[in-house]
Amino acid sequence: MTGNFRDGVNFFSKLTFRRAWNFLLLVISYHISRWLQKPIVWGKPFSISIEPTTSCNLRCPECPSGLRSFTRATGMLEASHFHQVVDQVSAHTWYLLMYFQGEPYLHKQFLDLVRYAHQKGLYVATSTNAHYLDDEMAQKTVRSGLDRIIISIDGTTQETYESYRVGGKLEKVLEGTRNLVKWKRDLKSSTPHILFQFLVVKPNQHQIDEVYRLAEELGVDEVGLKTAQIYDYKNGSALMTDLDQYSRYTKNKDGTYSIKSKLLNQCWKMWHSAVITWDGKVVPCCFDKDAHHSMGSTKELSFSTIWKSTGYMNFRQQLLSSRTNIEMCRNCTEGTKIWA
Repeated sequence: MTGNFRDGVNFFSKLTFRRAWNFLLLVISYHISRWLQKPIVWGKPFSISIEPTTSCNLRCPECPSGLRSFTRATGMLEASHFHQVVDQVSAHTWYLLMYFQGEPYLHKQFLDLVRYAHQKGLYVATSTNAHYLDDEMAQKTVRSGLDRIIISIDGTTQETYESYRVGGKLEKVLEGTRNLVKWKRDLKSSTPHILFQFLVVKPNQHQIDEVYRLAEELGVDEVGLKTAQIYDYKNGSALMTDLDQYSRYTKNKDGTYSIKSKLLNQCWKMWHSAVITWDGKVVPCCFDKDAHHSMGSTKELSFSTIWKSTGYMNFRQQLLSSRTNIEMCRNCTEGTKIWA
């Protein structure tokens, strides 16, 4: 049985009748909303991201955590608040991503939080730079019930890797990966599904084939190639790849750049998912890194109340009317397809 097939079986094993019914309601109401150009939301999000921390050990050039450029506060998610939110959403939520910004393993209780969500029957994933996966932490990770771990590996040599992962050590990433693979084998565990995420930028584009070979040598389950979001893309960037299939942008006749895809007045993410910051703010999606569009706080209101609040519905209406009027949506290539 291949790693991807096992992961798929594990993912669908978390599906309950209530979660399936909720998903169906979301799909139907989303299509009706597009047809009527009016937001109708019958279900609750089947996918939620919760941020363990905004702190990070690296200084990646297109990341607010790495640049230390947040306008919102930096901090750590309270375990008690996490339990409260998970208890509220677990009946309908199917997929829980323990990540938004920052490095999750800097949270000292991170794996305890994972274990709690696992016990609630959620498919739990995270994303990490893998610098803290020593032998003991790798063992605890496998035992925690974590279903998927996305490891950022944006280069197969130290020189290339550190050109984007500033301050990082490729050998730490490889060591952490080996530790995870070893403990999965020793504990006879099929989880977590290990995914190498390769952010395709100009400095590393020549190593795409190499990252696949490296993943196979290490026993990694999957490789995912990701296009890079460039904040100030109009005049180009040294990070922009010239491999068209891996670029979000196209060069115009006047030498400036624009997003390749059409910005349609629709977004599936506004129906199926939400993001909760470490301090409880609910934001529409992962593009709202500074929480400019906070819909409310889960420390003050229940998630269900926020999900169908006037502010949230007005935001969906604005998106259905004119997506380009929302600044963060102008640099977004996601959410226009229902399975994206």
